[in-house]
Amino acid sequence: MILLGLLSSVFTAVNGQDTTSRVNHRFRFKTLIVFFDGLRPDYITEAQMPNLFAFKKAAAWGKHHHSVFPTVTRVNSASYATGAYPGTHGLLGNSIYIPEVAANKAIGTSHSDLSKIPGATSGPLLTAKSLGEVLADAGQRMMVFSSGTTGQAFLQNHTVNGAVVNPDLILPEAFKAQVLKEIGEVSKAEPEDNGRHKWITDALLKYGLVKNGPLVSAIWFSDPDGAAHEHGIGSQQAVDAIRYVDGQFGRIMAALKDKGPDEQYNVIISTDHGFVTHTGKQGLADFLIKRGFKKDKDSDDVVVAEGAIYVKNHEAKTIKSIVAALHQEEWVGAVFTKGRNKGDMRGWVKGTLSFDAIHYNHPERTGDILVAPDWNDAKNDKGYAGTDYSGGVAGHGGSSPYEINIALLAAGPYIRKGVDSTALPTSNVDIMPSVLAIYGLPVPASADGRVVYEIFQDFPYRVMKRPAPRFRKRIVSAEARYSWGTYRLSAEISQLDSRRYVNYAKTQRTPAH
Repeated sequence: MILLGLLSSVFTAVNGQDTTSRVNHRFRFKTLIVFFDGLRPDYITEAQMPNLFAFKKAAAWGKHHHSVFPTVTRVNSASYATGAYPGTHGLLGNSIYIPEVAANKAIGTSHSDLSKIPGATSGPLLTAKSLGEVLADAGQRMMVFSSGTTGQAFLQNHTVNGAVVNPDLILPEAFKAQVLKEIGEVSKAEPEDNGRHKWITDALLKYGLVKNGPLVSAIWFSDPDGAAHEHGIGSQQAVDAIRYVDGQFGRIMAALKDKGPDEQYNVIISTDHGFVTHTGKQGLADFLIKRGFKKDKDSDDVVVAEGAIYVKNHEAKTIKSIVAALHQEEWVGAVFTKGRNKGDMRGWVKGTLSFDAIHYNHPERTGDILVAPDWNDAKNDKGYAGTDYSGGVAGHGGSSPYEINIALLAAGPYIRKGVDSTALPTSNVDIMPSVLAIYGLPVPASADGRVVYEIFQDFPYRVMKRPAPRFRKRIVSAEARYSWGTYRLSAEISQLDSRRYVNYAKTQRTPAH
């Protein structure tokens, strides 16, 4: 019995040691997620972005990577954080309509706006589990560093497991005094955005990329988006912004290079959307008022939140009339409505595709119509292709390939060197499941994304070899005939097994003979 007891003790000690070893090995290498807001793939040149260009040469490169539509910042920050599309996580735009918060108008998506939603709806802000929440379940932390808006920063880690560090928002509140004491305020010695980019990089190096730091860190640079919005794609201001954030990325890579073999990082790089030149003058709300569908800007008969239209009581006749009016306007591109049945690719209104086709059909928060501006391949004065009929100088949010098709880059101890996944599509919703797979953590049932196995090596907790996925491209279309002519809408979709990635949506109008 004594011998058996000794053997049992030895077995328990060894077994426990092995378990601890496995746990420590699982979390041995950390992960850094980097987002450059509004980064078109053709910005990544040796002249403009020497640091990112050098990283790309040795990295796994997803050439068929996708922004989540609508191609706006808050949608994509929520989508990468939850591994889910807006139809699942419920954050549908940069401005959103939550009638419990404001009955007759859309609200913004700053941190203060977003914080009103749970109390008003008696429900969660996001209706999908986030990366930060899964890490918390495993006893791990995530820290987000962002030079952009408070809403974009907050949505990446909205339960604040770890921290959110932004020049205008530091959470938890108890962490704020420490950051301001040790990092200081944003420098006013250089242009404000540059100061913000440097400040968050300083914070990342101080609190994120350190031995006792979080398992996952994320840094989000708000340029080149900001400069391109104001001055245009290829403008000197935009080029200067690109070079500056690339310089900050260079600081990060230099810091990682100096770390020892036990402090390696998996680095995953993406963006929220591409960019196009804008030439439009017409606003959606103004159009609806002018045509008599909406009484005035403060009326609740029809509410507009960016490209989403909410018709009071979902009145079918009004919805069909609005769609017919939109179809005739040359500045209007893709128009979407709900499908008659779940999974339908066409909307219930003739000439529309469905919300399901674009992963937008949220059971509680979706409106009645979603509109994207029409677009073409025209180049701007700097030679950058892609133009649409939105207002302003340049921007995003539409269904063109210039906004949807973006770059995915990755390198690190569990990522294959110099591998590109050209043949297979990926999306920002695939980032979260892939990070979780590195650590053998469960992907929540609410996630729509997949693990991008083709660019990962055999990391310790990878599942057994899977059959090769089936990939094809297909077109879904819808059309409506009117006395003036025909409106036709088509969307190209990359199909990977059961998963759909929207490549673009395009319209064509043919006058009646």
